[in-house]
Amino acid sequence: MVTFTLKRFDELTLHELYALLALRSEVFVVEQQCPYQDADGKDAVAWHCLGTDETGKLVAYTRLFALNDSYEGYTSIGRVVTSPSARGGGLGRKLMETSIALCHSLFGPEPIKIGAQQYLLAFYSSLGFEPTGHDYIEDGIPHTYMIYR
Repeated sequence: MVTFTLKRFDELTLHELYALLALRSEVFVVEQQCPYQDADGKDAVAWHCLGTDETGKLVAYTRLFALNDSYEGYTSIGRVVTSPSARGGGLGRKLMETSIALCHSLFGPEPIKIGAQQYLLAFYSSLGFEPTGHDYIEDGIPHTYMIYR
């Protein structure tokens, strides 16, 4: 069972910050073999959704942005990540459903914009996100902007 906690940057403990940076690095840099600057200066303005298992290990994470903080005219969900050790049981879906609900709770019924890796388009579409047709390459990986209305 995974428990989700929502925190502002200044509320994160050092252990939580270390765990979320380690998980993001494990997946986005090591697993996807994509060296990039993860510390992009946006963590301080984001809300952080932390999914921990029964042992307290961080196994799922997103960061949530208020209107205009990441994309002009939109709220946003980013850095969507699940631990390789926790995949295959629907955790990614639960993480996104929770993140969507938290965005609406925090920011109201604003549309949510994401930059989705293209291999995950069917997954995000199944959650109600619609592709905008604007494809781009980020750090060597094909992405598409998608909107949840």
